[in-house]
Amino acid sequence: MRLLTFAAGLLLFPLAPLKAADAVPAPPSGYALVWSDEFRNEPNGLPDPNKWNYEEGYIRNHESQFYTARRPENARIENGQLIIEARKEEYPYALSSGTGTAHYTSAALRTYGKADWLYGRIEVRAKLPAGKGVWPAIWMIGSDARQPGFGWPKCGEIDIMELVGKEPGVIHGTLHWADANGKHASSGQHVLIAHPEADFHIYAADWTPDFVDLSVDGRVYNHFAVEKATVAGYNPFRLPQYLILNLAIGGDWGGRIDDSIFPQRMVVDYVRVYQKTAASP
Repeated sequence: MRLLTFAAGLLLFPLAPLKAADAVPAPPSGYALVWSDEFRNEPNGLPDPNKWNYEEGYIRNHESQFYTARRPENARIENGQLIIEARKEEYPYALSSGTGTAHYTSAALRTYGKADWLYGRIEVRAKLPAGKGVWPAIWMIGSDARQPGFGWPKCGEIDIMELVGKEPGVIHGTLHWADANGKHASSGQHVLIAHPEADFHIYAADWTPDFVDLSVDGRVYNHFAVEKATVAGYNPFRLPQYLILNLAIGGDWGGRIDDSIFPQRMVVDYVRVYQKTAASP
């Protein structure tokens, strides 16, 4: 949940901790890989500009980090993996909206204007940061979010993974949309993982016209019926969305920050998007 504070009406249930994902699974039956970034083509450099662009500045949720663009200290490819790093530092910035000095920096990468998808399996293998104040996320938002009359929450949002450092090992998956009165509605669940900062896990959304399943290492912990979000014939989960990877610090949900933990990293091994083949039912 990236554009409000804590999700209203969030439903939670505990599950036994998961073990690390040791092997990359084969594509789902009847699906083909349509987009990916294995982070192998830029051995030690910036993320591929043909696939990613950046949010820049202070964006949402009263978060403490300043998102930088094209700055390797905050987002880089290192040994075939994407590193998104949050730092405690004094960072002078100058934007069209003003100038100042940030006390924390990080990065938010997105496929906006590069790629979006309608349905499929969106899969990210990642290792997460830890410590009070961190708030990493893997999420999607409607591609029409910037169009008049289609802002958040009407545009819809699929949070594939969120973690806040004050809740160690608790992985949240939530969907957001607008109800018949135009107010925020959401459906969320969580799952427990043993030390997600120590091991890689596969965070995924299986998205069809009828349902969205959110899972970790193949275990579905949030099953959402898409029809629930239909209002007057409009459903944001039957329209394309683009992907965002970010590491926020503090803010409305991230809470108090422990300055002794920095730097912190979200390490992404790959991002893969699968869709049904033409021959699939």
